[in-house]
Order: sequence, then structure tokens, then C-alpha cells
Amino acid sequence: MSRDDSILTFATPDLLAARQAWLKNLAEERRVADLTLDAYERDTRQFLAFLTQYHGQPASFAILTKLKPTDLRAFLANRRKGGTAARSLGRNLSGIRSLLKFLERQGHASSAAATVARTPKKKRSLPKPLSIDEAQQVVELGEQIEEEGWIAARNAAVLTLLYGLGLRISEALGLPGDALSDPRQATLRITGKGGRTRIVPVLPAAVEAVAAYRKLCPYDLSANTPLFRGARGGKLNPGVLQRDMQRLRRALGLPESATPHALRHSFATHLLSAGGDLRTIQELLGHASLSTTQLYTEVETARLMQIYDSAHPRGQAR
Repeated sequence: MSRDDSILTFATPDLLAARQAWLKNLAEERRVADLTLDAYERDTRQFLAFLTQYHGQPASFAILTKLKPTDLRAFLANRRKGGTAARSLGRNLSGIRSLLKFLERQGHASSAAATVARTPKKKRSLPKPLSIDEAQQVVELGEQIEEEGWIAARNAAVLTLLYGLGLRISEALGLPGDALSDPRQATLRITGKGGRTRIVPVLPAAVEAVAAYRKLCPYDLSANTPLFRGARGGKLNPGVLQRDMQRLRRALGLPESATPHALRHSFATHLLSAGGDLRTIQELLGHASLSTTQLYTEVETARLMQIYDSAHPRGQAR
């Protein structure tokens, strides 16, 4: 960690040295990602600065040993007042807990207060799926909106995988060049978030779409190369697909929420509305937690209420 802790005049020298040792431990022993390390450095710096103002004296081991849940709540409230979102507050607290546990093992602090502290609940935004007709139009028009035939076929293949298999963009673009090369293939092994693997059934339409793209693609699509290529032959950048989707939105008059990822949402929502059970959909999507998949039940409930309000006599009277 290159940041100079000498700028932290609001904490005692021994605490600053211990904090620096913690950051070094995260970087060298635990191999924490650089972005996470930077965030934890910033979060704990802000926390120590707050404690200095809150207690009227430099943050110290003595203060951290007597830390109370009210101290943490006051810090989080202060951050929230400054416009920090609930998601960021959770990360703030995660960094503070890590530091306090490190210091606790050395007898310099107590992590009890941070353990019981809770961040404000994040407002969950519901997925915004397309209708069945809209999703089908996106996949079909993807073949026609590009001048280059192989690029049109590429876009159609990617969009088919997102909607037909429920893949994330990163999962589709991470497929090797020999993926779905067997016309009889019925399943596909996908490695998703956290290195978790899952087996998804493959629709014939997906195999056909990839085969059509493979036939036209001017680049080598062997096992050790990426399946989906950019115009110059490199691995397809997600941003390119996002821009192509913008053109599709304009052509079809769809809202801004009609993104490539919305096709994955559409896959899940349409399965649920057709009677699919949550556990199966969870496995198909590769969600680690069922609570993530349950968001789609809220989408379906909201859709049903809209239909009720617009079509049922009692709904119209409300």
C-alpha cells in the first residue's frame, strides 16, 4: 500500500502503524484485490477521522477497545447524511470490521460493536424483463440490423444464449471457440460468478444460432480461442454488444431498461410465469442464494397486479 498514513493526524501513531500493518496483511497475505484494498483504506481512514471528531481526541487503541454500537451507528448515519448509498455503507462496515478483528487479535481493540452493527437495508430494485414478444423481436432483429453478415450472426447468437439459456453477458463472451460445435449437444457447462459451475440445457435454436455464426465468422474458432469475436478478431467487448442493443432499442421502440442483461431477466421471468419452480430457476441462473431468484416472483406479482388493475372491474374501481 503506497498511501502515506502520515496524513492521518487524527489518530495516534501506534494506531496508524497497526492500521498500516493490517493493510499490508490484506495485500500480501490475503491477496485482496487492489480495488477492495483501496476501498478499505479509504473507509477506515474516514472512520478514524469521524471518531476523532466524535470523541474530541485522536482515535486510539483505548477508544477502539471501548467502541460501542452507538459509535458505529453514528458513523453510518453521518455517512448516510453525506449521501452515501446503503451498498457503500455495507462496504464501509466490512472494512471497519476487518480492521477491528485484526487489532483484536493483538489485544488492541474490540470487534463486538462492529459485529452487532447493521447497515440500512438496501432498496432492492426489481429486474426489468422484456415481454415474450419483445425478447423474440430482439433476437430476430439482431440478425438484420448489421451490415456485416457475420457480425449480425454473432449478435443473434449471443442474444439467443442470453435469452435462451439465461446466461450472463460475461458467461456468453467467455465461452471457448469450440463451444456448441456439436449439433447434438443438449447441455452446456457454464462457469459463473465465484467460480461456481452449473449445467444448463441447450435449446436447438441456440445451437443453430451459434452454427450460423460459426459458418460466417472469418476467424479461427478453436478450443483455445474465444467463441465470440470483435470486428478485428479479438474477444468481443461487452460494450460493443451494449451499443448494438441500443440500436435495437431504437428500432423496436423499447425502453432504456431493454439491455442485454434484461434478456437474462426475461429468461427467468418467462420460465416462472410458465410454471417453473424457483429452485430450478436458481440452478439455471447460477444464483448462490435463493433470495436473489425470489426477486422474479415480485416481478411476476407486479405484472399480475397490473393486469388485474387494467382488466378486472373491481381493479378499475380502485
